Amino acid sequence: MPAPTGSHDVPRWTPPLRSDELRFVLDKITAWTPLDVAMIFDDLDTAIGDRPPPAATTAALAERLRVHLKRLGDIAVADPNHPPAKKKGRLIEQARLLRDQTLPTGHQETVGLTRRLAFVVADLAEVLIETGCIKDGE
Repeated sequence: MPAPTGSHDVPRWTPPLRSDELRFVLDKITAWTPLDVAMIFDDLDTAIGDRPPPAATTAALAERLRVHLKRLGDIAVADPNHPPAKKKGRLIEQARLLRDQTLPTGHQETVGLTRRLAFVVADLAEVLIETGCIKDGE
């Protein structure tokens, strides 16, 4: 095969990200954990089940529900096929407001906040399952 002749002005390839940006992406990927919908529903059952959650675990449960709200909210706003409609937008706003509330010191107040978090998690999860953004945990 003969060698190509003539000159070609091909621009030199440059990477799309700097090394520090690539490190950031790598750190995010390695720290990522898949969404565990079954665990979300377990936490919902604990929060809004027949009995209030035990005092010793209520704060940790509230924190897990905050994390669920953050992740579900991120999924809701990132879905290009189903942009936030009125209901989804309202739930996302409620989620943001509840996530920012400080945890009360009294057990009953903490249970109240935990249950409010759980109801918004449940509603947002339901909308995301209906739109196919996440799969039911069963």
